[in-house]
Amino acid sequence: MQDIAKRLGALATSTLANALDRVDCPNQTLVNLKAVKPGMRFCGPARTVREESGPYGTFASADFRVGAMIDAAAPGEVIVVAADGVPYSTWGGMASLAAAHKGIAGIAVDGGARDADETAAAGFNVFTRHLVPTTGRHRLRVAEIGGTIVVDGVLISNADWIVADDTGILAVPAGVLDDVITMAETFTLEDRKAEDAIRGGLSFSDAMKKFGNI
Repeated sequence: MQDIAKRLGALATSTLANALDRVDCPNQTLVNLKAVKPGMRFCGPARTVREESGPYGTFASADFRVGAMIDAAAPGEVIVVAADGVPYSTWGGMASLAAAHKGIAGIAVDGGARDADETAAAGFNVFTRHLVPTTGRHRLRVAEIGGTIVVDGVLISNADWIVADDTGILAVPAGVLDDVITMAETFTLEDRKAEDAIRGGLSFSDAMKKFGNI
């Protein structure tokens, strides 16, 4: 796991997306999830969570179970939450502090998060569809941890890896992980050659012809 995390963490999501296209996995980007603050990035295997939602008062406070998400995730993992895309906060500053202390890599929420400043101060990385103050308590229920989920239209299981940087966030399916990493590393080396060639005077049009992935 550490070797995979090191290699994936050195690769840009844009480069990984190019490799995913080449292995016939073209729709792995979580388009609507954005970083709570600029500069947040992570990579790690998914720890999946599925939430159910309803108007305030639908669920008991005990159903919220954010602590159960943190308990289930191992250090280095990324919590990935399917929350129906609702504008209720699954995650806040105190949860970020606890998750950072445990060594969890980050969280991706297809729903809401809040406490942006507290989250940044805790040094935790959060990508979410909505940044909202509205609590999920009494509106959200943790229905399942560890199952296959759909997040922003992307099917994700615990074996898949999640990578996020300033450009965006995507999922790399376990079945193509090795091929995607190897291909993306090759593309990264080609990009460096292209950069050197452009600095040396090669026009961008000619660079695009010579280097097929820029």
